[in-house]
Amino acid sequence: MFLNKIGFAPFGVVIAWATVILQIITSLMLLSNKYVKLASLINIGILVSGIILVHYKEGWFVVGGGRNGMEFSIVLILLLLTIIFPDGIFKKSRSRFPEVVN
Repeated sequence: MFLNKIGFAPFGVVIAWATVILQIITSLMLLSNKYVKLASLINIGILVSGIILVHYKEGWFVVGGGRNGMEFSIVLILLLLTIIFPDGIFKKSRSRFPEVVN
């Protein structure tokens, strides 16, 4: 197994299964709109560890010029951050631009 080859022996299979089960659970949490921020953070952790362990050394592109790159993981991380921070990371001051009510 790949994880055993890169230094996680003898726990590579356990880590792989835990990752798959966590992704299934967090996907269901996102679909049911329950514990969305927690599910997003867990998925970001999985994606970042995948980038560090596998995708970074393969380069940026997933298809085309490269293979197994990190571009898709970065897009997913940005999407999950958008779910966690729907109004942006920095709070916007609403007093500068008051809403006009008719």
